[in-house]
This record gives sequence, C-alpha cells and structure tokens, in this order.
Amino acid sequence: MDRSGARLRASAPLLLAGEAVVSFLAALVLPLLAHRFKLNPLDRIAQVSGLAAVQLRFAVLGLLVLGAVVLAMRFRSGRHFDLVSRFSAAALAGLASGFVAAGAVIALLGTPWPMFGLNGDSGRIVEWAHAVANGQPSGSPVYPPAPLYTLGYYAEWFRGGNTAYAFKDLQILGAAAFGPLVYLSWRMLLSPVRALAFGVLPAFALIDAYKPYSQTVLVVLVPVLVALVVHLRRSGTDAWRTLLLKAAGFGALLGLLFLTYSGWFLWSGLGVLVAILAYFPWKTGRLKGLAYLGATGAAYLLVCGSYLVTMLTDGQDTKDSSFRFDNFTDPAYFLMWRTDMPGKVGEWPIPGEFGGMGLFAVVIFVALGAALWLGIRKPMIVTICCMFASAWVMRMYIASHMYETQTVQLYTRTNNQMLYCGMLLCALVAHLVSLRLVGRRRADEADGAPAAGATARAAGSGLPGRPAAVVGTLFALLFLFGTVSSSMSDRYMPAHENDYRILPWVSHTVQKLDGHCPKFAPGGQCSKDGDQSWLNMVWLSPEHEPAPAASAH
Repeated sequence: MDRSGARLRASAPLLLAGEAVVSFLAALVLPLLAHRFKLNPLDRIAQVSGLAAVQLRFAVLGLLVLGAVVLAMRFRSGRHFDLVSRFSAAALAGLASGFVAAGAVIALLGTPWPMFGLNGDSGRIVEWAHAVANGQPSGSPVYPPAPLYTLGYYAEWFRGGNTAYAFKDLQILGAAAFGPLVYLSWRMLLSPVRALAFGVLPAFALIDAYKPYSQTVLVVLVPVLVALVVHLRRSGTDAWRTLLLKAAGFGALLGLLFLTYSGWFLWSGLGVLVAILAYFPWKTGRLKGLAYLGATGAAYLLVCGSYLVTMLTDGQDTKDSSFRFDNFTDPAYFLMWRTDMPGKVGEWPIPGEFGGMGLFAVVIFVALGAALWLGIRKPMIVTICCMFASAWVMRMYIASHMYETQTVQLYTRTNNQMLYCGMLLCALVAHLVSLRLVGRRRADEADGAPAAGATARAAGSGLPGRPAAVVGTLFALLFLFGTVSSSMSDRYMPAHENDYRILPWVSHTVQKLDGHCPKFAPGGQCSKDGDQSWLNMVWLSPEHEPAPAASAH
C-alpha cells in the first residue's frame, strides 16, 4: 500500500498537468465552432439561433464526456473511474467557459473590433497597450501593467502591432480561459468534481467577456489565498525545502495576480491578515511559519514590488469621482451588480419579503452562519468568511466618506467579491454536509451496519456509492452550466440598449482600418468613432455632471 501511495503521489503533478491540458483544449472547442456560424449577430432571431446552436454542441459534447464516466464506472470494475472522472470534470470546466467565449464570437461576427470599439475602457486599454509595446509609458502609471503588456506583445506577434484588433482576440480567449483557471486554482484544495461543483460553479456568476482579466483575478485569488493560509497552518511540520518552495510559489503567483488586477487585494487584505494570525503555527513551529511568510513576501515583492511602490505613491493621487448607478443605491445591497449601464431599472433594489431582502439574500446569510457552524476549524471556511467581512468593511468605509470626498473609489466592485464568497460558502455547506454523510457511512461500515452491503442499498437503507454520486453531480452540472453560460452569453448579444449589449453594438458601427464598414453595420452605416449615443445612456443622478467614458480601472 505504501508503494502504491508513493506512485500515486509521484504521478499527481502529471495528472494535474493532464487536467490542465484537457480543460484548456475543451475551452477552445466551442469558440472555434462558433467562428463557422453564418448569421447576422444584430438580428435577435439570429442571436437566439446562435445561442441554441452553441447550447446543442455544448450538450452533445458534455453528454459524451458523461458517457465516458458511465463506461468507466462499469468497465473493468471501475478501475479507471477516478482517472476518467478527473479529466471529465476538467473538460466540463473548459466547455462551460468556452460557451461564453463562443457567445462573444457570435456577438462580434463580421467586425474586427473588440467590444466597445475604441470607446471607454476598451479605447484606453488599446491605447496604453500600444504605448507600452513601443517602449513608452502608459497613460496611467497605476493601471495594472500585466494586461497592457500581454495585449501589446500579443498584438506584435499575431496582429502586426494592431492592439485594437488583438484585444478582440484576447476578450474571447480570456473568457475561454476563465473556467480552466478557476478549476485549476480550486484543485489546490478540493478533489476534481468538488472543485467543479463548489468552486467553479459559483464563479460563473461573474464571468466577463469584456474585460475578462479583472473577474478572473478575483475568482482565482480567493482559492489561492485560502491555500496560502491552509499551508501556513501546516508549515510548522513541513520540511524546509518543501516549505520554501511552496512559499515562493504562492508569492510569485500572488505577485502575478496583483500585476493583473490589484483592487481585490485591497478589499481582501484585512480579512486575510486575520486568517493568517488565526492559523499561524504558534505552537508547532513559529520559526518555520515566519520563514514561510517571509519567503512568500519576498517572492511577491520580487514579482510586483516596483508596481506596488507606484501604487502606494502615485495611487494616492488617483481619484474616481464618476458617480454611477450603484452609487445611489443602498450600500448594504450587494447581491447583484447591474454594471455602469444598468438597463431598464424600476425600483432598485427590488423589495424583498424579509426586511427588504429577498430569499436569495437570506440564503446567503444563513450559509455564512452554517458554514462557520460546520467548518469553524477549517481554514478554508474561516478564510473565505474573513474575506467576505473584509470586503464589507472596506465597502462601508469608502462609501461612508463618499459625501465628504466626492469620490467613489470603485467601492461598488466589492459586490463581486462578497457575492462570490457568499455563493462559495453556500456551496461549501453542501460540501461539508456531504463529508459528514460519507464519514457516517464509513463509520457504519466499520461497525458492520447493514447500510454497507449491496442488498441493503437495494432495500433503500443506505446511500449509493461514490461513482453514482459523481455521475449524478456531473449530469446536473452539465445542464446547470449550460443554462448559466447561455445567460451570461446573452447579455453580450448586440443591441442598442443601456446595458452591456451596447458594447458589441458599438463594435459593429466603427469603420474598419481599410475604410469599409463592418459586414453587419446597422443600415450599412459606420463612422470613425462608431455610434456615440451610448454617452446619453449612462445613468446618473441629476445632482452630478455627466462623467466621461467609464473608468478604465
């Protein structure tokens, strides 16, 4: 048994690499297929048909993956079941975000421009990326440099230096990579199917094809910080080499995430500090704990130290005074971010049944308490709760000074962090309950209880085995992911409306570099800057002057 366990541990990195390859390849299938669609993306019937076509391919591919799991369960007594289910979970994570990327492909059929053309955030990012790729400073020293350098060099390598056309590619590729990146992050903490169900699924409420990197950093940062605290707790008993390698890896990864989008670090920092103090190995190895944190901090500063210094100096002078829709709503409401272009909105937030809160809010807060009740000793649960509380405190601190400073400092973006942490805790409650059920079942089997045998299961006195649970979970997740991904894709279907649909609409109205209009330009008309009527759609309070294009941060 020891030899078998050693072989399993030795093969673990290769298996994880295999999961990564499968997940990323699966993420590319649907966008590539969507490129072949023949439809007018500005026609609503064509949009619905396109979404249905993607859904059909997603379902067929997903059912093939599920069929492989069923065959593995029955073939050769399930000898390869774990391996097949591992790769199937990875594939489903990739297919799900590939669905959203395919939706972006449909939305931008016939136009080479990224969503929003050269307006707003897209225009700034395209301009700044072109500058840094040519050795010049970007227009904002505090804007995260990783997206700009990535876009700039990608444009040089694949688009002849055209950062605008390259940004369209990266919007699609970024959306496709969302699922695999979240899945691999949660695999540091959970088994494959649990990572898919309890980690990846909640993240899909935040998937974004417009600026995919900002939301991706959030949904990756949470499991990375949780894993950091988990390993800190164990650091007192780790070998020195293992400890330092882990610490350096975490530090470098956190530095890369900080270079990609830094806001989540500000809102998470206080909570993570509390979790670190709670799980520091005070009794089992203070020296190793300090070394672990020191090595993590050194690797982090090595990767992003210069940008951190810029943020601490120049960032103090960066003010966000653009008051948007959510800045005029109840600051305690965080369950849905309607974006800077909220669409058709009546009374908001919608009145709920319990003190103005709806059932979803009640479930989230019940989950916060239930998660701590069931997992009070688990650093994963406690760290996520601390991150939720940290974002809440920072939100209220910034909002409470809003009137005095007349700045908002993007505090409404904490919606996303609190929503994600809340949904994670809802999912992890199910995770903790399932662990207790499995533990009780094993205890019954050890005591010789009748629930262990096939006869007892047939009689309904026990739960089916793990393979059946995996098949049932993947079957449910297949259709749940399909539905969620379709909804998140639909919000980017082009339309002349005051919501995210205006972003790809503008892309179809911008004149191409060769002087021609995009293939599906409405009425065959386009202009150098594209349709600018979106400027009149941004919802603002009458007490405030109209703001310029949306903040790029």
